Amino acid sequence: MAKQLKVPSLQHMARIWRPDAEAIKKVLVRLATHGPTFSYAPLFKIVHEMLVFKTPYEVSLEAVRRIPREDVRKNFLSIMPLINDYFSQVRPAYVHEVTPRLYSLSRDIQIPFAPPLMYGVGGEVIFPWLSFWKSNPLEGEALSLFVTIVEELILQDSDLEDAEFKILDFSAEDVHGPRGLRIIPAGDIPRVSQERKTEMLAIFADGFRLAKNHLEGVTDSEAASESDSTHADQIPLF
Repeated sequence: MAKQLKVPSLQHMARIWRPDAEAIKKVLVRLATHGPTFSYAPLFKIVHEMLVFKTPYEVSLEAVRRIPREDVRKNFLSIMPLINDYFSQVRPAYVHEVTPRLYSLSRDIQIPFAPPLMYGVGGEVIFPWLSFWKSNPLEGEALSLFVTIVEELILQDSDLEDAEFKILDFSAEDVHGPRGLRIIPAGDIPRVSQERKTEMLAIFADGFRLAKNHLEGVTDSEAASESDSTHADQIPLF
């Protein structure tokens, strides 16, 4: 049975991006066949409960200690003190969930974007993006692409257009070293131009289709025919 290729999230898309479609294809195929076997979703839930329900840190910590898989448990336990250090200082006037949405790369590819939450402090709206990857965090042009698109999506939302967008990066400087928390104001990240964004997304779309065809066993001639058809009306849809 052929592996089904899922469309990656916006953050994953930016992380996967490479300068050519063939390299993107290789990463996507590898992820589809040997991808991660766990999710950081429980940590997003913990942050939400800390802010909304004022769940005590020890209660959340005990829940993490009960995770059966040792590698996942140790991974989460290395993040928990950093979560507590930051969010225990936050006293929000309100916390709102943010409606998930889709970003159109092309006619056939819709990238999901699901922010965890936003909250208000001292009359300001804070929009944090939590990145729990330990290694290979977003940086350089990939980070610029991500921030550019997120800003574009935020400006379309009247509840978020004045929000302070910041990235909370929980990575480690060395894969074998301890994690740290790096707070990156989105305002400090250079944006990519509209032309460059269009070019980067077209490359990713081509790589995604190559990976999809590879996993589905589509022949080169069939793939070329499909690509020609898609490219015919791709540009106006960015």
